[in-house]
Amino acid sequence: MRCILKILILVIVPVVLLSCNRDRRHPGWDYFPDMFYSTAYETNTKNPNFKDGMTMRVPAEGTVPQSYVPFEYTIDGESRIKAGAELINPYTFTDENLMAGKAAFTTFCTGCHGDNGDGSGILYTSGLYPLKPRTLSGGNALTLKDGEIYHSITLGFGSMGAHGSQVSPEERWKIVLFIRKLQENTKADPAAVPAPGL
Repeated sequence: MRCILKILILVIVPVVLLSCNRDRRHPGWDYFPDMFYSTAYETNTKNPNFKDGMTMRVPAEGTVPQSYVPFEYTIDGESRIKAGAELINPYTFTDENLMAGKAAFTTFCTGCHGDNGDGSGILYTSGLYPLKPRTLSGGNALTLKDGEIYHSITLGFGSMGAHGSQVSPEERWKIVLFIRKLQENTKADPAAVPAPGL
């Protein structure tokens, strides 16, 4: 038995070591070389492996990008009201969620709506943008449902553009929480209620 084991070691070890050699004169052996050295095709080049001869493929029907969350609403008032009735914020008022909402609001919203959500952001006050953005901390925004605000962030509303491609669904909901906090602060100090924007 020991003799067979020695012979196997003397045969297998050199074969393994030699097969790992990768110089030009001794390329070694590959198990399934067609998979190891697969042929690569450039994105917009011809490809003989497909009937249409193209390398770039259309995604399979019904597939969506990773982490994509479908949004079944359209950019109209009726759909916005429907979103308000159907969409419920999955996040609660915690310090962590409010801090994340404030961070996202500061990044994506304060330029137009201002730090307090009163529509006095730097784009308007500097004169770069002629229309005063809507107030979020008072006025009509107090009557909006969470889903309506989420819908507006996602698809845009009035002169505000869509932000769904820049702001993740999680961030949008946390922005809604932060807007609610701004509204609470305004209710606590009625003198701070800003005039409604356009």
